[in-house]
Amino acid sequence: GHNIFGVHLDRRAALPRVTALQEELKQTGRSVHFFNAHAADDDVRKQLIGEMAALLGDERIGVFLHSLAFGSLRPLVHPPDEPGPTLTRRQLDMTLNVMANSLVYWVQDLQVAGLLERARIFAMTSSGGHTVWPSYGPVSAAKAALESHIRQLSMELAPHGHTANSILAGVTDTPALSRIPGAEQLKAHAAMRNPHRRL
Repeated sequence: GHNIFGVHLDRRAALPRVTALQEELKQTGRSVHFFNAHAADDDVRKQLIGEMAALLGDERIGVFLHSLAFGSLRPLVHPPDEPGPTLTRRQLDMTLNVMANSLVYWVQDLQVAGLLERARIFAMTSSGGHTVWPSYGPVSAAKAALESHIRQLSMELAPHGHTANSILAGVTDTPALSRIPGAEQLKAHAAMRNPHRRL
């Protein structure tokens, strides 16, 4: 029953899939506005919140879902006898900013703009936030930070009538998963552990 704002960052090749999703959502009779923009950019976020406020009129946002999957997948270090590219400061900062800290900045700006009303805030996390996997260190750190941000937001926003929770859906076959080294092994292991033998 909700109207929908979607912020996504897709190249031209993926836009037909995005358009199809928008049309599917519009068939429910709801208002749907998608923005193809960098959700973790400060200026873009502020501009989009202004556009959303204009479109909302007297309405407010009741559900906010943070699901940004963009980060570096490089090892933190290499053994001296196995040289190779390792994580840079810029890559680590970017991963933490996009996948974790941007949640805080969105909630701050939406709250200041007065656009949240008894809001239900959700963030997509993963088991990688508390396990190790080759080259997953930066994303693992971001997911751990994301969960910490959710705990803190939950406590700070409760007096305003908002809730904040993280969702750990399990291994899900998405384009982001396919970029993780060893993704096929991750999928096989997850399916084996699932009682229905599926992702």
